[in-house]
Amino acid sequence: MVRIRLRRQGLKGQPTYRIIAADKESPRDGRFLEILGFYNPRTEPSTISIQEDRVFDWMSKGAQPSDSVGQIFRTVGLMERFDRFKKGESMDVLKEEAEKIYTKYTSNQKTNPA
Repeated sequence: MVRIRLRRQGLKGQPTYRIIAADKESPRDGRFLEILGFYNPRTEPSTISIQEDRVFDWMSKGAQPSDSVGQIFRTVGLMERFDRFKKGESMDVLKEEAEKIYTKYTSNQKTNPA
């Protein structure tokens, strides 16, 4: 079974995470199938960048997001857009809507000291 989960990056005490698709049994920082995005909780607001078309593809094939990734997805509204995608809404419309949301999570960021 494929899970969409976080992979830790960065130095000790300065974590950043990649959002990846990986087999459920593989270790946290072990083998993965594809990088789907990036998450940095140390900035204000948190930096979030996700390739939604790839996430939708994996989820339509049966991949399940972990609890922490599910929370990130709800923060940016990805789960609502995925429901609309399943109902047949155009991917172009969903991408435009997502771009507006992601600008909030990627502009004028300053990293908080550890």
